[in-house]
Amino acid sequence: MHVIKKLVSDTAIYGLSSIVGRVLNYLLVPLYTSILLPAEYGMLTELYAYAAFGNTLYIFGLETAYFRFASQEKNATSFNVATSALLLISLCFSGLLIVFSKPLIGWMGYVGCERYLYYLAAILALDTLLVIPFAQLRLQKRALFFAVAKLFQIGLNIVLNSLFLYVLKDISLFRSQPELAPISSVEYILLANLLANAAVLPLFSQAFAKFKFQLPWQTIKHMFVYAFPLLLMGLAGTANEMLSRVFLKYLLPLGFYPGYSNTAILGIFGACYKLSVFMSLAIQALRYAAEPFFFSHSQDKNSPQIYSQVMQGYILVACFILFAITANLDWLSYLFLRNPVYRTGIEIVPYLLLAYLWLGVYYNLSIWFKLINKTYYGAIITGIGALITVAANILLVPYLGYWGSVWATVASYTSMSVLCYYQGQKYYPIPYRVGRGLVAIFMTVALVPLVRNMSYTSWPSNILTNLGFTFVFGLLLAKLLFNNLAYYRQR
Repeated sequence: MHVIKKLVSDTAIYGLSSIVGRVLNYLLVPLYTSILLPAEYGMLTELYAYAAFGNTLYIFGLETAYFRFASQEKNATSFNVATSALLLISLCFSGLLIVFSKPLIGWMGYVGCERYLYYLAAILALDTLLVIPFAQLRLQKRALFFAVAKLFQIGLNIVLNSLFLYVLKDISLFRSQPELAPISSVEYILLANLLANAAVLPLFSQAFAKFKFQLPWQTIKHMFVYAFPLLLMGLAGTANEMLSRVFLKYLLPLGFYPGYSNTAILGIFGACYKLSVFMSLAIQALRYAAEPFFFSHSQDKNSPQIYSQVMQGYILVACFILFAITANLDWLSYLFLRNPVYRTGIEIVPYLLLAYLWLGVYYNLSIWFKLINKTYYGAIITGIGALITVAANILLVPYLGYWGSVWATVASYTSMSVLCYYQGQKYYPIPYRVGRGLVAIFMTVALVPLVRNMSYTSWPSNILTNLGFTFVFGLLLAKLLFNNLAYYRQR
């Protein structure tokens, strides 16, 4: 049981940094929704959706490949090779993005905004350069350093956003050429992101001081063979998450939402999507701790039982998050979505949380093909999920609006989980408690329409009642969680 306690400890630190970081970062949402028009927020949502694809392409699956190879050696070769490869990839891709910025930005419909892509090219390059140093901290179990560095990056981004949008919004810092347009709010946001990323580099000065540019053919070949399916899987996974935000603007019939442009609807959808962040941060925290944990305990004879216990614990925690956000959605949305126009789409939030719950299930299940070096199965499964996302968006969005994107996301992640489970049991059987997990999920989802359709006479009664429901539901799941731990102790 000590290994589970270690995982919980590391997850708590990663989770705390993720929770605090996301909460801090989420302070930008009320800032953005109070300053940006929905169309501007829609533009920002679209840019960052494309940046997510770029981030996956730049990293090229080498983060997980680094874990795999570094865990098998005691020298710095893997760090040097992985960092060298990512440095070369980022220079190539960022150069192409800058060269083709004019046609790309014109295709997106934002003619004259090429500078936005210059910022994204630099942001993506810096993000990529930091990937392996952060991964090294996770491998070395330096969770505290990891958390501090992440929080510093996020905190500085918030400070710079506040400074630029509130203090310097009307001051043109870079108008050295009179033909340049004044700096927009969107450009200030991108600039703040870029500067925050750059400020993190000195924290890893010791790691970079020992870095040597190395690309030995045999090592890089094996890394890329391992990583390439992960790249495909990552691109498909990014498609699952981001294509709804990319497609929505183009698939919506004009005038589907009277009085709103398609870009404005994308802004509303993107702002409401942010409320699902609480589920995604739980997944992120578990992934940070669990990925190196799963690899390091892969030879343990009790590893299947350990993996099953981790899954059951995740499902119970995820169900609590889904219920808690759903029950308290009214006051949470009022707190974070300051402009009432953004709150018109909040009913999609519980079902986006459900989609992310299934994504977390998939991430837990996916350990089997990473452990047995069959990562191409991940690419196949995630690719199928991406095809479902594309097809469902094309079929549903023209008739259901942004609800079509929501149901496409739910269908994709659920299908991926089912496929991964059945395929995994053939190659790496794990005694998951499937029935109990499904019952917990279905019972939680069944409560969604009940808590969302309750009427209250006042805001205080709304808040207090739903906080009470959340507390009772949390106690019930805590009891189930302790029963789960007791079950595995007896095995």
